[in-house]
Amino acid sequence: MESNQPHFKLILGSSSIARRQILTDMGYQFTLMSADIDEKSIRKEKPEELVLALAEAKADAIVSKLLTTECANEEQPTVLIASDTAEAIMQRIPNGDNVEEDKSTLLITCDQVVVYEDAVREKPSSVEEAREYIRGYYKGHTATVSSVAVTNLKTGVRKGGVDRVEIYFNEIPEETIEKLIEEGMVLKVAGALLIEHPLILPCVKEVVGTTDSVMGLPKELTEKLIKEVLAST
Repeated sequence: MESNQPHFKLILGSSSIARRQILTDMGYQFTLMSADIDEKSIRKEKPEELVLALAEAKADAIVSKLLTTECANEEQPTVLIASDTAEAIMQRIPNGDNVEEDKSTLLITCDQVVVYEDAVREKPSSVEEAREYIRGYYKGHTATVSSVAVTNLKTGVRKGGVDRVEIYFNEIPEETIEKLIEEGMVLKVAGALLIEHPLILPCVKEVVGTTDSVMGLPKELTEKLIKEVLAST
């Protein structure tokens, strides 16, 4: 597929296979990095505030990692700028730097939680918690809340947003739950929720929103933020 970004480079700050696939399907070429942060240390009252704060914290962690790499490799300097340190770092960049002046590097970071009956669900902490999550979804109201933050590492501009999808389930059979637990993937995602999984799909009654958002990277929001960041000076 032809690339969508002739004028900028892209970094996906996520280890999620689903997000990687979605961004590829959108026509982008990108490199991968992951943020090592203590997600449990960041708490917010509202799920929308929580996922956005986590996406921004991941961006800050990756920028910090990139800056450390820059300092350790002075022979191949790279312009890597966090939104809160852009001015200070720009002053350290020599005029003769070999960075492509007309090509920005954008960093995309994301987060997601599942909201069930107004309670936030992150990744399950145990097999039993995952089993309890999946077993109960048909009984109440479920939604995914996904955030995207796009940071221009050249200018320091950062834009973020949140997308919410409502999901309604039929009862999920115990046999299906046990197969999902045995596979293990549900232990690695928010709320142990994988609506795109072949075992779960037949149990999904209705999705009000987009599947890509449920999978962790809302396409429309991501495109909007990329355009906003590139348009900002």
